[in-house]
Amino acid sequence: MQRIKLTISYDGTNFNGYQVQPDERTVQSELEKALERIHKGKLVKVTASGRTDRFVHAVGQVIHFDTDLSIPPDKWGRALNTLLPEDILVLDAEQVAADFHARFDAVRKEYRYKINLGLLPDLFKRNFEYHYHYPLDVRKMKKAAAYLLGTHDFTSFSSAKSEAEDRIRTIYSIEIIEEKDAITFQFVGNGFLYNMVRILVGTLLEVGNGKRDPDSIQKLLEAKDRRLAGKTAPGHGLYLWRVEY
Repeated sequence: MQRIKLTISYDGTNFNGYQVQPDERTVQSELEKALERIHKGKLVKVTASGRTDRFVHAVGQVIHFDTDLSIPPDKWGRALNTLLPEDILVLDAEQVAADFHARFDAVRKEYRYKINLGLLPDLFKRNFEYHYHYPLDVRKMKKAAAYLLGTHDFTSFSSAKSEAEDRIRTIYSIEIIEEKDAITFQFVGNGFLYNMVRILVGTLLEVGNGKRDPDSIQKLLEAKDRRLAGKTAPGHGLYLWRVEY
């Protein structure tokens, strides 16, 4: 028996999230379907670094699975890519130690959120960026983001549906990258709660458009009340960019 680690990308547009759900098309179900074919009908479960929601994309999601087949690690990518749908791609495959865990061994994750600030949406990128055509004060958003750095209880920025009991997380960096008619939020942390990045984005956008003061973020963290934070930004602008071990 060997444990295989895969790094994969997927376009989340036509998936109802990563995690298996009854009668729904998900990333996990497509991966397990392909592995079942390779294993001649035997069910092979996969474990990911974390689940992504409906419409959310991944550039560098990581999963692991166990197999009793003697396929060389460098052949797994080719074997799976011939069976997977066009919106999932295996980028890399390697054999890892039997105790490696894609979720619990992750030490750092990077998410990015893409926003189109143009007057009109880009028809050909509508599934890959959030069209937000209101003026934004990036300086104020950067000031607000500084309060979020470090280790905090992020209950105010977690979905009410979150099942996590421990809501303390550490954010190492937040970058707001400006381009012509576009910005990208870059978040790097040791982990993120359910909907946390999207709520952070929604709240920072409210700072940028003048609805919220940058200095209010500290009190928002202390309040530990989801109702006080901003709206949850749409899923289609979000990317799980990278996972480090």
